[in-house]
Amino acid sequence: MDQIVANLTTTRDLLSRAAAGLAAAERLHDDTRRAIAALVAPAGKVRADLLERHQLAGHGLAWQATYVAALRETLAWAQRLEAAGRFGVVEQAILDLGFAEYLAQLAGGIPMSQSEFIRPADMGVSPEAVARFLAEPALAALSDLPALDAARRLLAEAATEGGHGADFLQDELLEATQAEFLRFAAAEIAPYAQDWHRRDALIPLPTVEKLAEMGVFGLTVPEEHGGLGLGKVAMCLVSEALSGAFLGVGSLGTRSEIAAELIRLGGTPEQQQKFLPGIASGEILPTAVFTEPDTGSDLGSLRTRAVREGDVFKVYGAKTWITHGARSDLMTLLVRTDPDAPGYQGLSMLLAEKPRGTDENPFPAPGMSGTEIPVLGYRGMKEYEITFDGFEVPVANLLGGVEGRGFKQLMETFESARIQTAARALGVARNAIELGAGYARDRKQFGKAIQHFPRVYGKLGFMVAETMMARQLTYFAARQKDADRRCDIEAGMAKLLAARVAWSNADCALQIHGGNGYAVEYPISRVLCDARILSIFEGAAEIQAQVIVRGMLGRIN
Repeated sequence: MDQIVANLTTTRDLLSRAAAGLAAAERLHDDTRRAIAALVAPAGKVRADLLERHQLAGHGLAWQATYVAALRETLAWAQRLEAAGRFGVVEQAILDLGFAEYLAQLAGGIPMSQSEFIRPADMGVSPEAVARFLAEPALAALSDLPALDAARRLLAEAATEGGHGADFLQDELLEATQAEFLRFAAAEIAPYAQDWHRRDALIPLPTVEKLAEMGVFGLTVPEEHGGLGLGKVAMCLVSEALSGAFLGVGSLGTRSEIAAELIRLGGTPEQQQKFLPGIASGEILPTAVFTEPDTGSDLGSLRTRAVREGDVFKVYGAKTWITHGARSDLMTLLVRTDPDAPGYQGLSMLLAEKPRGTDENPFPAPGMSGTEIPVLGYRGMKEYEITFDGFEVPVANLLGGVEGRGFKQLMETFESARIQTAARALGVARNAIELGAGYARDRKQFGKAIQHFPRVYGKLGFMVAETMMARQLTYFAARQKDADRRCDIEAGMAKLLAARVAWSNADCALQIHGGNGYAVEYPISRVLCDARILSIFEGAAEIQAQVIVRGMLGRIN
């Protein structure tokens, strides 16, 4: 370790180099943004047909913006640490390695997926602009090969000892919250997660009850409604800690978060009084019932209809990918109440109460039936297809008491949902680091632990660095939300990057395991399956990129 640190002492001016690299990246991004605007918004407003025609370039802008934002927030994190005298060698290595790699990818190609790389030329950026970016002296200084090799080795060694860099929350309550849930996850979830996954079992109710006692389901619910009244940063810390032990447990609070936010923002006082205390206490377990078999992300094409008959709505149609559907007590149910209104205009949100089901009879309510969807991962709550045939919901349970507001009400929750999903992805990413590093430390080949081979410590080192970058971007989005600032773009960026990092980390950790990683007895096989869903739900990566680019160009124009 001492020799590794000695190699890092050449990077004393690391912060100034990183600042110069960020400035160069921002200039390149400005050039790219102008090029994309000329392609898809020639008259100053984004044209849907042109954005579809130039979708690869447009989505590339979203990824480039995400990289620049991650660089910016990682540098801000490092500067805060430096100001507090806590910018240690692990944090320096994270900054150096993360900046060197992301700056190189900005010029050489950002992986939007395993088979899609976006380069400046693909987005209409001139060779001269790329040359100006590459001419920045800080890029070469940050890419010093001995220093980067030292950074990779140091971060890999730190990971094998349980170190991932300082989060530096600067808040005693947040630090205590994080510590409490990390301890709980290690003691109460991690030892059982693999068994729950392999048996495809529901998370035991005693575990759900313990989470309720700790306030998980009312974390962000206002105190006057029985919650803890904490912010989105706290939500991120709890979600990451729990998901780092088992994604299913980390996701239990997601449905409560969505339902509570829908009711808090859009519900009548009577609805808030009726439902929020029960959600906060865990007495009411909600589920989100939005997706349909043929609509996916195209909610404007939603067909499930609710027909008013006196004091009730009768619901007809089908929903799919309903998580925790059988065990839930309350469905936030998106339906079409006006069949003649086009697109989103005829949608309404119903607060549909239902009895909890059992394994033998998962949906005992009249007018409602369903079947389980077997899945590779993301187990513990189970997924369902549900059919409604005259299922009744009281008119009093129409969210907000006014029809036609369902889509708008749902959109108001997307920022929080995507931030929370980014946090869940960070937990999965951290778990992959722990599993990969532990195996690399203990596995001996050719006379030494495999952690000492460059292709192994190189993987681990970048996993640590990139996870911290995604974490800082996620925390930034959460702080924006807590400050009541618009953060749809920032939330989308956090989710976009963190989901990719989770999948990359899981894949790399399994590769470190070799053939053993492919065996179901090893937890990394579960983590890989869990990681794969993160870039799909709560808005697929392609949808996230579309939201980001439209939002960016819309803000400019």
